[in-house]
Parts: sequence; C-alpha cells; structure tokens
Amino acid sequence: MTKLLKSWWARFLFQDRGVLPTKRLLMGYLILSIFLGINTIWGLSWSLVIAANLILFMASLFDLFFSPSKKHLSFQRTISAELERGISYPVTIEVQNASTYSFSYRIVDDLPQSFARPFPIVGSIPKDAVVEISYDTTAMVRGKYELNKFYFRFTSLLGLWEKQVTVELRDEVKVIPDLTETKQYLENAQKYLVHEGVKIRRQRSGVGDFSKIRSYVVGDDPRKINWRQTAKLREVMTNEYEPEHGKYITILIDCGRMMGAELLQGNRLEKALEAALTVTAAALQKGDYVSVLAFSKDIKVFVPPAKGMAHLQTILQAIYSVDVDAAETNYAAVLQYLETVQKKRSLLLLFSDVRTFLHEESGLILLKRLRQRHLFLMIGIEDQTLLKRVKEEPNTVQAAMQKSIAQQQFLFKKREKKKWEKQGLVMIEAREEKLAITAVSQYIDIMNQNLL
Repeated sequence: MTKLLKSWWARFLFQDRGVLPTKRLLMGYLILSIFLGINTIWGLSWSLVIAANLILFMASLFDLFFSPSKKHLSFQRTISAELERGISYPVTIEVQNASTYSFSYRIVDDLPQSFARPFPIVGSIPKDAVVEISYDTTAMVRGKYELNKFYFRFTSLLGLWEKQVTVELRDEVKVIPDLTETKQYLENAQKYLVHEGVKIRRQRSGVGDFSKIRSYVVGDDPRKINWRQTAKLREVMTNEYEPEHGKYITILIDCGRMMGAELLQGNRLEKALEAALTVTAAALQKGDYVSVLAFSKDIKVFVPPAKGMAHLQTILQAIYSVDVDAAETNYAAVLQYLETVQKKRSLLLLFSDVRTFLHEESGLILLKRLRQRHLFLMIGIEDQTLLKRVKEEPNTVQAAMQKSIAQQQFLFKKREKKKWEKQGLVMIEAREEKLAITAVSQYIDIMNQNLL
C-alpha cells in the first residue's frame, strides 16, 4: 500500500485529519448517476453526464464554508487518574465551539483495547457554545495506560462533507484492583464480617493490651473488676482490654502460572490481590505493621513493613500492576529471601494455589524452619471444577473415570494438608467470592487469640 493510500485509509478509520464525503453526498451521487445512466439509453450524451456530476461536486464544496474552522474548536478530556478494575467510570470531553455555525459530530477516544469502547458517539453542538460529552468505560486489565489522542468528526450545514480533527489530549491512567471489599471493611468492619460470624472484639478473657477503665455493666466479667478504682470512686469499675497492636503481618502473593486460572470474575491473581488489600487495610487500621511480597520464579515486588493507613497507598501503588508469569513459582527461593528480610516474628499470610504448593517439598521443608519463628497461614481458592467432578453421578464410563481421578486428587490434597497442619502449617481454601472475607476473618481470629 502506497503512502497516499495509507493516509486515506487512516482517515476512514478515524486515525488522521482531513475532509471526507458523508453518506448523504455519496447517496446523492449514486442516485444522480443511476438517473443519468438510464437517460443515456435514450440518447443523453456522456459529456452531459460528466458535466452534471462535476456541477454537483462543485456545488457541494460550498457546503464546507458553512462549517466551523478547526481553530474555532477546543477540547478537554476529564478522566479519573485511577480506575478500579471491572468498575464503570465516566469520561467527560468538553468541546468549545467558538464559531457561528452549529454542527453534528462523531467522536472516537484513544482508549486501550482492554477498555470498554462505546464508540462512535454522536450528537450535535449549537453555535458559540460549550458542550460536555460524557460516556462510561470499564477497564478489565490492570496496569498503567496512556491516552494520547482524541478523534473528532463534524459535518457541515447540509451534512455533505465531514471534517476530521485529531487532537493531542494526553492523560495517564492507572487501573488498580477492585477495592470494593476493602472499602466495605473500612466503612463497617463488623457488618462486613457478619456472614462469617466473626466478632472483631472476641478474645480470651484477660488477655491483650490494657485499654481503659470504665463503669461496670451487666454482662462484664467480674474477674476484670478494678477494686482499687471501685474503692476510690465508690462505683464498680472494670478494666477493658483489647487485642495487642504493633504486630508484623507479611502478605505473600503468588504470581506464578497457576494463579492465571480463570474464575467467574477475573483470575486467581485478581482475587488474591483484592483479598490481600482488604487484609492490609484491616491490619493497618488496627495498628499492625504490614509488608507485602509478590513473587513467581523471582521476587517481583517487596514493600518493607510499616504502619498507618497511608501505607495502604504505598502497597497499592507497588502491586497494582503485577501480572501472572508463565513460569512455575519458585517457593524455595522466595522463602529463603523472606528469611533475610523479615527478622521479627510475624504472621506469614500466603495467597497461592494449595495443590501446587503441596507438590513443592523443598518449599514445605523451608517453611518448617520458618515456622520456628513465624506463624504461617496459606489461603487458596477452591477448585470448583474438581469439587463438581467429585460430586457428580458416574452415569457413563467416561464420567466414572473423571470422578475417580477427581477423587484421587481431592484425597491427596486432604491427606497432605492434614500432614502439614500437624506441623503448624495451616492451609485453607475458600470460594472465590469469599476469599477476602475468609482471609480477614482468619487474621482477626489470630489477633484475638494472641497467637503472635
């Protein structure tokens, strides 16, 4: 394709600037050509046919004088700097028409292919006016994106010609994990966990950090009565305790091949990131130190421990773009690295695939050594296909074979989990929609029982 043809092809694809005929003009030419072509049968000369087409073409060019000049148009895009994955966000384009002509338009914005693209958008703008054009888009793939251009087509008064403007509008957009569950927890932690039956304040009697002295109420533990204050104030006073703060939580996020398995919404890594951020918010809100380690065959991201809700943004900006690797996870290398960076006793919360992890004997052996200093908890997502195969009726020979293999895998996982749980390496699985709730519930249980 020659350079000229490429330029014209780009114009038709909303990729360049220029002037194009509209469907109205092309249909007019087609009707005129058919009419004159039929008349040539009865002796109409071809010179008259050509002359009529030229006259129509020259007359249509006058229509261009009744359309705004490009210098009379200005554009501005407004889009959020951070979009949560899978959530719809509005994008606004402000168009200022400083000319004395109204016109109809079509627009195409420079959104990446992984975004929802509701284009072209059509409408009209009156003369000497400012109009806001809005549309909604949804980003499905996390990462950092640049929006560089904006394509705008507008017609003349009679709609015979269409001008196209390519505008440089630069915006940078980050697509971060879905923070819906994190926000729900921060708004009302107890309401978020109500379906799990977990109470934030549940703890063993008399255990934890002293919080304050308050008046005794019916239902309080009599063993917590502060007799000294009771004698001074001549009113029954009781001590109140709360779970200890300032503990260290290390969140490990597996980004290996098996974490790319597709679920009903996203993949395993997407759900793991959302759950990890929810646990991070819960821990930071309670005054604990949180560090995050994302890995596959190598270390991808490590965020050192810190506390305070501002640290949540630090973690989010560090891990929002981590992706699934095609390689297998190297658990041994990661755990060896963890020994060097995390010296203080902490809760190691690993988001990974349980079945893959159970096949890594070297990683499990290293964990036995880490268990002497740290508390370990692994959370994975249930394999719904495996559970479905285990429960289905073997009506055919093929179904019976599939059920037999599924049961074998299920029993292997159950047996190995019990084996390692006896050595203090707890492994649990949850449904994809309950992964975050389960992770936060387990964290709160551990903190309430002062296991750290």
